Amino acid sequence: MSGDAAIQRGFRPARRLIDLANAVRASPGLSRDALADLLALHGEGPDDLTEQSFSEDDADGLRTAAHRVARILAETDTDRAAHAINALLAECGARPHLSRHGGHSWHLHVDRGEDAGWADWFLASSALALAQILTEYGRVPWGECAASRCATLYLGTGPGSARRYCSTACASRERVAAHRRRKREGG
Repeated sequence: MSGDAAIQRGFRPARRLIDLANAVRASPGLSRDALADLLALHGEGPDDLTEQSFSEDDADGLRTAAHRVARILAETDTDRAAHAINALLAECGARPHLSRHGGHSWHLHVDRGEDAGWADWFLASSALALAQILTEYGRVPWGECAASRCATLYLGTGPGSARRYCSTACASRERVAAHRRRKREGG
């Protein structure tokens, strides 16, 4: 998907943080190039993703930041999640401001400006997105898939009851496995 397509569908920092957190959990040593490709899918421009603008050190920092965010996404207790988000917001120490750049519409930024590193930017924007989601829902609408062979993080902000699975495939697999288990035990 081109950067233009990402711009057309809007800024989605929550989707970006889920995708980055899942990517580094699945592959802790995810390459700089793979991270750059993932950032490009979420609207970062090619000029921001060159090896000079997004170095190996930047990639290391971003991987570490994504692991930190993943720990919050695995937290199901609303109070503990809120405290962890508050700690990230305090650590970032940046004031929110509206920004418009690169063809994007106005959106909130909480980074420290042009001098902020990729890790700082990711932690700040992730903390802001999670804080907004938690306040909107009044609970933690994210988590780790409850399927026995899956550890994918999900964001359950759609309509309906709270989610427990990352996908309908995992939910169906678990229902079928439970049905078979009951059948074996009862028959």
